[in-house]
Amino acid sequence: MDQIKIGKFIAECRKKNGLTQAQLAEKLNITDRAISKWENGKSMPDSSIMLDLCNELKISVNELLSGEVIKMDNYNEKLEQNLIDMVKQKEESDKKMLKLEVVIGYISSITFLILIFLASFVEMQNWIRISLVVLGSITFAIGMFNCLKIEQTAGYYECDKCHYKYVPEYSSVFLAMHKGRTRYMKCPKCNEKSWQKKVIGK
Repeated sequence: MDQIKIGKFIAECRKKNGLTQAQLAEKLNITDRAISKWENGKSMPDSSIMLDLCNELKISVNELLSGEVIKMDNYNEKLEQNLIDMVKQKEESDKKMLKLEVVIGYISSITFLILIFLASFVEMQNWIRISLVVLGSITFAIGMFNCLKIEQTAGYYECDKCHYKYVPEYSSVFLAMHKGRTRYMKCPKCNEKSWQKKVIGK
């Protein structure tokens, strides 16, 4: 999807309907800064307000995502293309998030080890030593929490038994035995436990 094209289309439709950025923002209960970002192609409208935005601009979601008014004979073709683009965009976003997970994991682990090393082998007052251990532990815990959250939500887990792909609850991921990104979990569809691999697309 072309964010620049979509942004220009939003601006064009807004003006066509006689709305300022501030007026449109008020109708959608958001800031006019968000509208400005859309129109400049710096961000996309959130899915939670996309329908309301389209209602205010008197366009369809398909037209919004295409960045143009669509003729009826091209409507289905554009709809399919937009759906494909959305899937590709999600897959790319998930890949980036999983790379970020690795970075967060390394940084939090190295920070933890450095602080524990300093607390163990460098001469210092006891309160400083305790502070370093606490700081290292908190850094590691926050890092691991965020890593697990990313792993839970980015992509899907595929059941080894029935091949159902799904996003599990955080508690299921947290409590599961794992080998890398493969986790031993119960499938919500077949109710069987198996080693389930992390996959990007459905």
